[in-house]
Amino acid sequence: MTIKQPLLALTAILLSSVCAYAADLRVPVAPAPIPASCKAEITFPAYGGIIKQNPNPACLTIGGFGDIYVGGAVTGYFYTQPNQYTFSPAPLPSDRAGRVDVSNLMGFIQKADGPFQFYAAFGAYSIPGLGLPIYGTFDQTDLLYSPAPIVFGKYVINDNWSVQGGRMPTLIGSELPFTFQNLNISRGLLFNQENVINQGVQVNYSDGPWAASFAATDGFYSGEINWVTGAITYKIDAANTVGINGGTHFSTYTNFDFVNPFGRRGLRYQYATPAALQNSSIISANYTYADGPWIVTPYVQYTNVESSVVLGLAGAETIGGALLASYAFTDNFALAGRVEYISQSGNRGNPFGQTSVLYGAGSSAFSFTVTPTFTFDRYFVRGEFSTVQLYDITPGLGFGRSGLKTSQERYMLETGITF
Repeated sequence: MTIKQPLLALTAILLSSVCAYAADLRVPVAPAPIPASCKAEITFPAYGGIIKQNPNPACLTIGGFGDIYVGGAVTGYFYTQPNQYTFSPAPLPSDRAGRVDVSNLMGFIQKADGPFQFYAAFGAYSIPGLGLPIYGTFDQTDLLYSPAPIVFGKYVINDNWSVQGGRMPTLIGSELPFTFQNLNISRGLLFNQENVINQGVQVNYSDGPWAASFAATDGFYSGEINWVTGAITYKIDAANTVGINGGTHFSTYTNFDFVNPFGRRGLRYQYATPAALQNSSIISANYTYADGPWIVTPYVQYTNVESSVVLGLAGAETIGGALLASYAFTDNFALAGRVEYISQSGNRGNPFGQTSVLYGAGSSAFSFTVTPTFTFDRYFVRGEFSTVQLYDITPGLGFGRSGLKTSQERYMLETGITF
């Protein structure tokens, strides 16, 4: 063997190594893919109009558990109103002609993807309603649904089906519980006939333009599972949606002491659980147009309260309609409004012939609300004027110290931040 042969072999090895290295430089090997985190689309809770969900909520990734999103709302408000309900039956607090208070001091935590999900809202909140007394925020939190108003778990079976259980927002109505979720600061007259938060189990289904949910719950937060509720929506196209929702009780709510209404379950639950409404049925049909700057939602609603000798209920019916609308002049300024009318069956001349769920048998009410809203990134500020006019009231069930006034104006200002 000559000396040239080893040199040629060594040269061939070096050349092949150089070529392989050069090939590695020309076509780098892609690193192993890293799983995406904190990329879930957050759609709950819903927000009202130009008050938006934080597009980049705080997110914590916990190994073996998943992504946990954290958000909230810190808002305060001022209002003044004449003809307030000066006195309330003890031990309820009294209504006031004006107040400065926090309206939301709330935090949210949720897992929004994967087969197991959950959501929890905690803190203090105010749910002001037209034609009703407004108590302090911390009083409302204690009287209504506690500092943990919404807590539920959800299991996603597949792309179409899911089931959830716990303390959940109702399926009924077209307005939502908390101020920042709505076009207006105060909820409307029709909202006052609806349950807000209930406890139970809910099944959800969606397929294309169709979505439906059905639940067995405790109705008006009674603690007894004796209601069934449901909601069905059909998305006609990108801008138009129609829906129907409602509920009814399937047994009489008996956990109520008519003589001492605050003695059986305590003040908190009885304020959230009116005996007449807990033993009622309700159905509502709505239509929503949402395209560009416009949001328009008209809806009609019917309720029926059954007679009950045990509870001293003489029965009643209501029928009402509302139109909610908002126009966004810019991304940071919108003007919203609401018009409503609701009436109760019966005859004013026979006030004992029906249970009052409005302002006496045969009474009716009209409301008008206007709410301009400004936003600055996550901050917002908005004002509101509303008026309620009552007709054919039973004396003592209207506004003011004596319950004889038939009108009430309310001026409100709310500001805060969502995060």
